[in-house]
Amino acid sequence: MSPRYRNSANQAGTVIAIVADIMAVILGLWILMYLLDANRANDLVQFIHDAARWLAGWSHDLFTFDAAWARVVAGYGLAAVVYLFAGHAIANRIHRH
Repeated sequence: MSPRYRNSANQAGTVIAIVADIMAVILGLWILMYLLDANRANDLVQFIHDAARWLAGWSHDLFTFDAAWARVVAGYGLAAVVYLFAGHAIANRIHRH
C-alpha cells in the first residue's frame, strides 16, 4: 500500500471521528441545557435543540419514562453513544486499511 493512499485513509478516518464527536457534543450540550433549564427563547439554545432533535430523531421519545428529564437523558444520550461508537468504529476500520 502506498504512503499516499495510507495518508488519505488516515485523514478520512480522522474526519469521520471528528464528525461523530461533534454530533455527540451537540447531543450532550442539549442534555445539559435541558437539565439546567436553559432559556429556550435564546437563539443558541434553540439552535442546539433543533440540531439535537434532528440528530436524535430516531431515538427521541424511544423510552417512556414518567419523568421528562429521564426521557431526554435516555433518548438523546443513546443517540450520542451510538454516534460515538459507530463513528469511531468506522474510523478505526478505515485507519487499519
